[in-house]
Amino acid sequence: MRICFVSDGDLNDYAENYSNTSADVVCFSFQALGQVNYERELRGETNLFEDAALLSKEGKNVVVCGCYTDARGVRRKSVVVAERGRILGVSDMVNRIDGGEYRCGAGIKIFDTKAGKLGVVVAEDLYFPQVLQTLSVCGADVALCIFEEPNETLEQTLIRAGAYFYGLPVCMCARGYAQAADIAGKLCFASPDSPCVYEMEREQEFHLVETRHRGFYKKKSEF
Repeated sequence: MRICFVSDGDLNDYAENYSNTSADVVCFSFQALGQVNYERELRGETNLFEDAALLSKEGKNVVVCGCYTDARGVRRKSVVVAERGRILGVSDMVNRIDGGEYRCGAGIKIFDTKAGKLGVVVAEDLYFPQVLQTLSVCGADVALCIFEEPNETLEQTLIRAGAYFYGLPVCMCARGYAQAADIAGKLCFASPDSPCVYEMEREQEFHLVETRHRGFYKKKSEF
């Protein structure tokens, strides 16, 4: 799977200058679309989601964009996914920390595309291991984390740990930086360039893990 990370600039800048970049998936951080108001989108006053769909149609690929959505005053950090001219859906951040500005959404999503099953991690959802665990259990081929501005090494440590614990390659596109970790927990790609391209190998390895667990008591039959 060939993934192009765009960590700086918006969709129009990419379309005008780099649209000939060969990639199965193009990932944009939150600067790509910025603020998206659902009501204005539905009324046709803005066409931000349409821009993402058109870009995916022109590139014959999948486009993954971070954005800030507004639904009647309820603001969320979100990621829109488009493939070959069609919007596949929008995934919202499902965890809200200490009553932050952005509300939490519902549901962790995997998008089944021709490039593979793409699991989406939205911003601070990376800090909650159960999100990556859910994507792994549900069969994602890769986890794409769309982030804002990363801390020095925290997010890199988390994607490496998550990739190792759950056997799922994790890629991050943040403002000004892109990186990826393989299932061995190694950082296999990192770059401040925008755009930059990473050729990801699909890795699926399964093992039988057995543990002893107290509980689950079943009364023995008297017969």
